[in-house]
Amino acid sequence: MIINVPATTRGETMLNVALSEGWGTTAAVVTGLAVVAYLVFFIGALISILGSAQSGGMKLIWIIFAFCAPFFGPLLWFLIGRRHVAV
Repeated sequence: MIINVPATTRGETMLNVALSEGWGTTAAVVTGLAVVAYLVFFIGALISILGSAQSGGMKLIWIIFAFCAPFFGPLLWFLIGRRHVAV
């Protein structure tokens, strides 16, 4: 789909100017920070699972669960899995 937008005097389109200022940049920064935070959370869960005292089979199950449920797997590991190992 092509969007025809009138050019400004500097040769830029109004669309480019609108995206480079305000919410376009803010949304990109917030999205980038959310992705980085999620990756840190996910990798932290994987490191925690691998370093736990659980058997190899249970570690494998938790890792598979973390990959199959990308947000809820690591979240459940930190809420339930680690506590179960500590008991």
